[in-house]
Amino acid sequence: MLSSALLALPAWAAKSGEGDWGYYGGDAAATRFSPLQQIKRSNASKLKVAWTHACGDASQRPLTTIECTPIVVGGVMVLTTPRVQVRALNAATGQPLWNYNPLGSSRRATGVNRGVTWFEDGKDKRVFAAIQDKLHCLNPSTGEPVKGFGDNGIVNLAAQFDSDMQGLSYRVTSPPVIVEDTLIIGGGGGEGPRPEAPGHIRGYDVYTGKRKWIFHTIPHTGERGADTWPKDAWKRNGSAGNWCGISADLKRKWVFVPTGSATFDFYGGDRHGDNLFSDCVLALDALTGRLIWHYQTVRHDVWDYDLPAQPALVTVRHQGKMRDAVAQVTKTGFVFLLDRETGKPLFPVEERKVPASDVEGEKLAETQRFPVKPLPLSRLEVNEDLLTDISPEARAFALKKFRSLRGGVPFAPPSLQGTIFSPGTLGGALWGGCAIDPSSQRLFVNSSELPSIVQLVDERGKKPYPFGITGYAKFIDEEGFPAVKPPWGHLTAIDLKTGDFAWREVMGEYPKLTARGVKKTGSYQLGGCIATAGGLVFLAATPDEKIRAVDSGTGDVVWEHKLPAGGYATPATYAVNGKQFVVIACGGGNRQPTPAGDQYVAFSLEG
Repeated sequence: MLSSALLALPAWAAKSGEGDWGYYGGDAAATRFSPLQQIKRSNASKLKVAWTHACGDASQRPLTTIECTPIVVGGVMVLTTPRVQVRALNAATGQPLWNYNPLGSSRRATGVNRGVTWFEDGKDKRVFAAIQDKLHCLNPSTGEPVKGFGDNGIVNLAAQFDSDMQGLSYRVTSPPVIVEDTLIIGGGGGEGPRPEAPGHIRGYDVYTGKRKWIFHTIPHTGERGADTWPKDAWKRNGSAGNWCGISADLKRKWVFVPTGSATFDFYGGDRHGDNLFSDCVLALDALTGRLIWHYQTVRHDVWDYDLPAQPALVTVRHQGKMRDAVAQVTKTGFVFLLDRETGKPLFPVEERKVPASDVEGEKLAETQRFPVKPLPLSRLEVNEDLLTDISPEARAFALKKFRSLRGGVPFAPPSLQGTIFSPGTLGGALWGGCAIDPSSQRLFVNSSELPSIVQLVDERGKKPYPFGITGYAKFIDEEGFPAVKPPWGHLTAIDLKTGDFAWREVMGEYPKLTARGVKKTGSYQLGGCIATAGGLVFLAATPDEKIRAVDSGTGDVVWEHKLPAGGYATPATYAVNGKQFVVIACGGGNRQPTPAGDQYVAFSLEG
């Protein structure tokens, strides 16, 4: 195990600039774009491994993974490991600098963590790591907790919720954001059906750790939005939290918070109404928590259709004028482009009727919102014509399963028989979000085709809740491949000026099928993409365990490399002493059928 301070920081560690990847999303606006262009279309094929760092704490049982996108500031990389330790490396060599174990030397944390947050004000520098239910404030030179923050460097995020948290679990999986002296963080409870913690958004003093404000995502009595819930719902309903991260407009001093579904995820008989502020993009004043506007993408969610990713803040030419906007990708496969000042859609959004539920006590919204542009990233329907055709056996298996289920149409309600719906609970788009090229005003997003099956179970009289589910089931064939026709995964470029697809390419393969001659199927993807001024989009995310560089103008793959384990995370790119690198966490495991890993691998032109 590494000590807390193995090596002194390099002499150039205090210098930061455009070569940094200083935020989880690349920048505060979560554009996942870098102005670096040393690596470009014409030379990307020459990329080689520059260094590899093995974290040393992966496990096959329990299966670990890494969803972290590391930050790089002034030549120092800070990341989290499979067992959610915080570690600093020399970003040029991968050499360890320090390590911090949030649970002490005798224990290791488990779970998912997507990265850390850097703070610098000219005098002070800090690293913040939100791990499970604690916020840790670390000295970036040593990895030691900052004693003056919270309780010896730690704030208990399960406290100060303005409601009774006894017996409720709470966790954070994504990094907070900082605007001036305020740290804003989300998190929340699980998905039910048992009672869960709410997902309120809170602002903390970045120096002391004291709570400055709270925004109730499940409104308390008398607050705005309370009329979209039953009376006193805030006392019993949970979640509607933020588990995917937050974006910040540093000039306006606003944050943009995507929220998830309220619990229970698949039955809402105890929460009649639209359920604000679940499944919303929230624009909040970062310094006070005041609501500026909201836009709800799913009403009365019973499909686990959480908003899965940070909104990207973009400036686009729309109807002849430059407009500040917010681009939100969704599990439903939609992309909502909203005016940043008002929250109103820039492209038309239709209200369409959706099916009603026949489950006792349930009352769904009569309509849901469907953007006219851009077109959906994934299929919204499942029918017999769309079932898999990769083999007669796979099709027969899929057909038998499909005929036993209900649904197959957009927003098909969960049922006791079993309901199939597409996109499934894993998207569409997922937590990897999207990347933006500001010069071309293109949005890049990878997405999947993997319908879900949900079957309710009547628990009345047996459990302290009326309905549960049999499990989180995917619509797959007998070998585990998606049971709908390929392609099963894409990378799509969207022209934000027009809302049209600029290009759309199949992305990923399953090696087992490739060996049989079933190629270019695309695949389920776990992790996101980044864009660069060098005209490239980098992504891993696929079960063939490869990282790829894609021409952002055409969608052509110009380089690919086999990784030591699946790269189920979002890459980062940065420069040290004039040399550009691309790094990816190779954690494997997770929801892909591949072994766990523990390495971070960095690439450069010289290797």
